[in-house]
This record gives sequence, C-alpha cells and structure tokens, in this order.
Amino acid sequence: MLASLLKRMWWITLLRGVLAILFGIVVLTMPGIALASLILVFGAYLVVDGVFTVVHAIQGRKETPRWWMMLIEGLIAGALGVYTLCTPGMAALALLFIIAAWAIVGGFLRITLAIALRKEISGEWWMILGGIASVLFGVIMFARPGAGALALLTVIGLWSILAGIALVMLAFKARSFGKAIAAASPQPA
Repeated sequence: MLASLLKRMWWITLLRGVLAILFGIVVLTMPGIALASLILVFGAYLVVDGVFTVVHAIQGRKETPRWWMMLIEGLIAGALGVYTLCTPGMAALALLFIIAAWAIVGGFLRITLAIALRKEISGEWWMILGGIASVLFGVIMFARPGAGALALLTVIGLWSILAGIALVMLAFKARSFGKAIAAASPQPA
C-alpha cells in the first residue's frame, strides 16, 4: 500500500518540502539574482527533487501498483533539471515553458495520486493542494510568457514555498499516521 510507503519514508517527503521552501526563500530574498544563476539553482533543485522522488517511488514499487506515478514525476523533474543544467544559456522564455510544463505535469500527477490515496490516508488534501498550486502556476506561466524574468522570480519563490509547505504537512501527517498504527499494533511479549 502507498500509505505504508508514505508512513515509512515520510522523511523523504519532508526533505523535499524543506528543499522547496528553502529554494523559494532564496529566490524571494535575492530578486536581483542573474537569470543564469536562477537557471543553475532551479536545475539543481529539479535534479535533487527528481532523485528523491524516484527513490521514493522505487522503494514503494512492491507495496502499491501506483508507484509509477511518482516515478514519472521524478524522472520528468530529473530530466528537466539535467537539461536545464546542460543549457544554462537558454532564453528566459524557454525556461519559463520548461518550468510551466514541469509544474503542470507534476501537479496533475500529485492530484491523481492524492485521489488514489484518499481511502488509505487522511489529510490527502495537502497533496491535492500542492498539485493544484503547481497546475495553476504552470497555466499562469503559459498564459503570460512576456511577464519578464524578475516577475517570474516572485511567482517561482511563492509557488515553491507553498508546494514545500504542502509536502511538509503531508510528511508530518504520514509520520503521525505511522505512529498511530504502531501504537495500536500489539507488541510482542
């Protein structure tokens, strides 16, 4: 069951959330950052997030038939991160579309996964909220590509913090769910 994986590996979800929050804070507190630096930082974030998501998915492949959803999200994030790091001179518009596409695909996968989990865990709405925030962010970026790189920094920072908070809350919910199950289980004498 995916709920079992979440409770056992809650710390990976927590780490992903903390990294997203830290990334968002860095972007918001350094608005004068050069676009090249943003590309490198965002590319590194995507690679790290992708690796953790893939590890989380692989750890749960025997426990749930839906593990592939997390695997797809992690592979997409990792591939986009590597691509971004390998082509740091890309135009701001191309970066915007990469970020928007990743946010939409990842958001839909999180929403789908949360809906699948709704009978297994409580608090799945945190995951749905993070997915909705990602999809909305991606749609806004596709609709307003001429907004400019500095305006995009604020949106990226806020989106990253909101998505990170949603992941942190999900991690603590999964952890407390695991503790409740452990407390209710009979202990060997």
